[in-house]
Amino acid sequence: MLDKNLRPILSLLLGVAFLLAGAGLQMTLLPLRASVEQFGTFAIGAIGSAYYLGFVVGCVLGPYVILRSGHIRAFSAMVAVAASMALLHALIPVAPAWALIRFVTGFCLAGFYLVIESWLNDRSSNETRGMVMSAYVMTNFVAIAAGQMIVTTYPVEGASLFMIAAILSALAIVPVALTRSAQPAPITIVRFQPRVLWEAAPVALAGSFMVGLSLGAFWTLAPAAVELRGAAVAEVAAFMTAAVIAGALMQYPAGRLSDRVDRRLVLLVLLGGSIATAVALWLYSGSGWPLLALACAFGALSLPSYSIAAAHGYDRTQPEEMVATSATILLANGLGAIAGPMIAALMMRALGPGTLFLFVALSQLALAGFVIYRTRVQAPALQATKSDFDMASTAPVGAVVPTEELRPESPEVGVPEIYPKEPKEQV
Repeated sequence: MLDKNLRPILSLLLGVAFLLAGAGLQMTLLPLRASVEQFGTFAIGAIGSAYYLGFVVGCVLGPYVILRSGHIRAFSAMVAVAASMALLHALIPVAPAWALIRFVTGFCLAGFYLVIESWLNDRSSNETRGMVMSAYVMTNFVAIAAGQMIVTTYPVEGASLFMIAAILSALAIVPVALTRSAQPAPITIVRFQPRVLWEAAPVALAGSFMVGLSLGAFWTLAPAAVELRGAAVAEVAAFMTAAVIAGALMQYPAGRLSDRVDRRLVLLVLLGGSIATAVALWLYSGSGWPLLALACAFGALSLPSYSIAAAHGYDRTQPEEMVATSATILLANGLGAIAGPMIAALMMRALGPGTLFLFVALSQLALAGFVIYRTRVQAPALQATKSDFDMASTAPVGAVVPTEELRPESPEVGVPEIYPKEPKEQV
């Protein structure tokens, strides 16, 4: 039986599931198809970087699109464009065109997250917000993992998988367009404050950037790297899905552990395990169950790093600064994800596909060194000042809108001209 608090937002979660299943399918499909088209590793990296660039631009400019047309119209337009972009990959199999297509897709996905997350926030009360946003985060993970496995249903050489991605994306419009839930208040414009976060929590800012650098490269290039080393398409899909599922399952245990000890130490342990696993992936060029075991280990140890870095940032900044802290962490992560795929692709072109995992290990080693330095020069946060770990506000998926009510009087937000707001029913 579905919880009564989740019933009013079921249509929104269904829309999330459809769109992100299509996005998850493309995450694995595009590097595999790019290899078939003989784009080369640098081109694949550039295509991935273009997606993250579009996502960052969408986070900055997306609110203005929503202000202009409202949540439902903006949502429908962006999802329709994203669905069209999926089909264009099959029509124009040219690397520069794919980079432009992925930029537009990234922009649309950022706008999608802005609409959905602000909507869910507005439909929640303080008592139910944690449950609602946690359900949303788990829907993200499950949909992406399911979408990645769809790549095994048709040959990557044809257009069928792009059609499926487009169909799934387009279906996301239906439950949201037909919802009876009133659209939320006009979205606010969040201001970024990197200097404030750097002064308060350097590990949070550097950590979010370096995690974006390494994992942006991993999500973009791992399917191609694994396939180029001899894995079949089904093994590639299982590899990526295993990493996502293991990372999702590890989020909460790692976060709760960081509530009890210095979060930087938890981050350091995760980085150590992730570095060792990445090195093992670099050295191991086989397939089968050892590859899947390494994928599970890597996902479990690497995905929670962003969450722990974000939680550390919230501990070190004032509660009234949470909005700017969340936005700045997201921006830093996005900037890292723009740079990572291109740097890793250059290494892969020079030294072979397995070098991707060496790049990931070196990136995380650099972060681990910085974390060790910061633990020696700055005392851990006092237990009394630490907030409980919140998976919704620290998850490495979505999290475009902070899971806190935005206050118009806060200097961190810009309040647009208010248009008439429909009565809201909190859940």
